[in-house]
Amino acid sequence: MSEAQQQQPVFSIEKVYVKDVSLEVPRGAQSFFETGQPDFEVRVNTHGGRVHENLYEVNVKVTLTAKNADKPLFLVEAEQAGIFQIRNVPETEMKPVLAIACPTILFPYVRETVADLITRAGFPPIHLAPVNFEAMYVAAQQAAQQQQKGDGGDGPRIEVAH
Repeated sequence: MSEAQQQQPVFSIEKVYVKDVSLEVPRGAQSFFETGQPDFEVRVNTHGGRVHENLYEVNVKVTLTAKNADKPLFLVEAEQAGIFQIRNVPETEMKPVLAIACPTILFPYVRETVADLITRAGFPPIHLAPVNFEAMYVAAQQAAQQQQKGDGGDGPRIEVAH
């Protein structure tokens, strides 16, 4: 391998796996007798960091809560993780790779896990809308800048550790 080839950026998916799942139907059978359209709350968080020399673990956690007239129907939490090999990427570009590129790859997997859990719980499947991780990253960067200025902004949570 030539020296030029050794210096080329490398980005590869080594492993994608479910790190954690939780499903709660707190009211049991009573949940299936509810009428009306439920309200849904969806939260998406990402975080990641180095786990080995050129290997990084990135996690996307989705929390979906369904309520009908303020009565809980179900709560699903699913955390999808991936191990990515990343080499020869400038340090200034690592945060966007870990906060945008990796979660974008993982989101379809966690979306499928959430839909599957909801179906297995006896409810119609819910297919989460795509997430713009670049917009989340930019919002988190802006929130961090506001916080540094002392405004105390409370933006989306994206953690990237090295």
